[in-house]
Amino acid sequence: MPDTPNENDKTVLVKVGPEALLADVRAGRHTWLVDEPVAVGGQDAGPTPYDLLLSALGACTAITLRLYATRKKWPLEGIEVRLRHQRVHEQDCEQCEQAGHTLDEVRKELRLLGPLDEQQRQRLEAVSQKCPVQKTLMSGLRIITELVPAGTDFPA
Repeated sequence: MPDTPNENDKTVLVKVGPEALLADVRAGRHTWLVDEPVAVGGQDAGPTPYDLLLSALGACTAITLRLYATRKKWPLEGIEVRLRHQRVHEQDCEQCEQAGHTLDEVRKELRLLGPLDEQQRQRLEAVSQKCPVQKTLMSGLRIITELVPAGTDFPA
């Protein structure tokens, strides 16, 4: 991948050096840092990878609700989404006594601001579960990893 940012490029490049956990992230023309807390060996110089995962889900949820309410001309004045990630032991698994059987869980709380009626609030809650990022996370995402030889550029 060339080092010049391209706003139409849909790839994300992440670089981590030889010692620190600090990651330099580039998505198109945007850059930011990702890190881990000091307690686990990071420098706490940026959000954690899970913070970013939750922020992607929260932002997508809020944007989806804004688009829907605007199209319907509903009086939605603001949206707040609070998210928490945790690993919980599976409640109904057959192998619960065995170590390692946990489930990732995200708690998503919506705060819908404005003079909405109860039917509008309920519809927006249902729409919130259809944001593209949530659908991706719930779909059984497949990740394909390819090892690129050191010293070569990433394919364009």
